[in-house]
Amino acid sequence: MPVDAAVQDLINGLNAQRVRSFEQMSVSEARDLVATFTDLQAPAREVAKVVDTTYPGPDGDQHIRLYIPDAPGPLPIVVYFHGGGFIAGGLGVVDEPCRALANDAAAIVAAASYRLAPEHKFPAATDDTFAALQWVANNATDFGGDANRIAVQGDSAGGNLAAVAAQRARDEGGPHLVAQVLTYPVIDSTAKLPSRYECEEGYVITAAGLDWFWQQYLSSPQDADNPHATPSKAPSLAGLPPALVLTTEYEVSRDEAEAYGKQLVNAGVQTDIIRFDGLVHGVYWMSGAVPRSSEMHTTITDFLIARFTDRSRQQEMTQ
Repeated sequence: MPVDAAVQDLINGLNAQRVRSFEQMSVSEARDLVATFTDLQAPAREVAKVVDTTYPGPDGDQHIRLYIPDAPGPLPIVVYFHGGGFIAGGLGVVDEPCRALANDAAAIVAAASYRLAPEHKFPAATDDTFAALQWVANNATDFGGDANRIAVQGDSAGGNLAAVAAQRARDEGGPHLVAQVLTYPVIDSTAKLPSRYECEEGYVITAAGLDWFWQQYLSSPQDADNPHATPSKAPSLAGLPPALVLTTEYEVSRDEAEAYGKQLVNAGVQTDIIRFDGLVHGVYWMSGAVPRSSEMHTTITDFLIARFTDRSRQQEMTQ
């Protein structure tokens, strides 16, 4: 379908401002641009309680922010990893969607920061985010959470980190997850699928821009063969938690994300793969500028509520 009218207005505005593609920027410039996505968001909603604290990462403490809604506990938990091409983003740019998610899914959202490339290359980000997941599980009761109802979620590069965290939880002793939400995840730096060429330029992130992000993150080309960098290259995807894989029509990484979803299906993992026609990479952070961002939010909250409810019923049946 045609590009969504609100998205086209955004693209026209970027072109009028002569905003360069990411691969033409310095890391600092890219970080500054990603930070401006807050200008595209709806006003942040109130949430009952916000707790800023730290978790112990492999290379020192990292920031984690807990959004706790006004709902009876113990509450399910969503451990959220922000996007930003592995080099940018932060808790500030996902504050608005995390607040909305906490309120509408009636779940604690634990948004974790992590070391960024290129100062900290692979595997720093995945080591940190997996440590954050473990910390949340081990300390859930301290902030009113239910350690038996934990999901991971991430957008873009954060979707990659969420997929890898789900695999590591399976392979490295838990925690047991009830769901994984992968919002337009970047999966494979070597992917040469049709969307890479169909959407090469003109849709917020170019193919060259995506390549540049990967170059900042990976320590060497050989890292692309490591499942902790490229989750689709895991020896097996069996036994992973139910997945929601969201893509947009006009994005370079669309086909690699959908291919990963199909791999999950073939491995016996309950998986929903949903493409949002007319939209582009990044719209989950554009709730104010792109009204259809709400469709993605609603799809995510409905999926999580269903998974959390299923887990509660399973717990009741075993008691």
